[in-house]
Amino acid sequence: MPEVSVDNALLSRRGVLKVGLGTSALLATAGLTASLSGCSASSSARGFSVLRSSDLAFLRALIPVMLAGSVATAAMPEAVKDTLNRLDDNLNHLSPALLTLTQQLFDVLAMPITRGPLTGVWGRWENADAQQIRHFLQRWQNSSLSLLKMGHGSLVQLLMMSWYESPQAWAACGYPGPPKI
Repeated sequence: MPEVSVDNALLSRRGVLKVGLGTSALLATAGLTASLSGCSASSSARGFSVLRSSDLAFLRALIPVMLAGSVATAAMPEAVKDTLNRLDDNLNHLSPALLTLTQQLFDVLAMPITRGPLTGVWGRWENADAQQIRHFLQRWQNSSLSLLKMGHGSLVQLLMMSWYESPQAWAACGYPGPPKI
């Protein structure tokens, strides 16, 4: 078995800067392309503060796959709606820089020209089945490209954080909720 050291496991400062610059350049290019081509909506969807219509199509396909096994099929529509509302609220409280990066990630996932090659989902998100979405998530999680791994981590953290804020999630995992004061 190869020896694992802390030096090998951690990125150097230069490596972190390179990844950050590469990520920023890719997302900025994709965001600029989306805004210039008219693919990126600048206004939020009706009933939301931050989330746009193009974001909702992707998220409504992704959330049920991520919550599968922890939410009953009958309760899934309400869980998706609640998660979207909490996600919107969480995004509304991000710093402008982080919000811009998140919206650029959503733009990359929404644009057909980038969605197909990066996710393997060549059609619209609304038409993607659960297996295609699981494959996309697994592909990004196990990618050799750190940019895709970071995108996967961001998506999972944002959605799981938004889901587990819900009392519906607490009941599903046996958490009685915060103490009453």
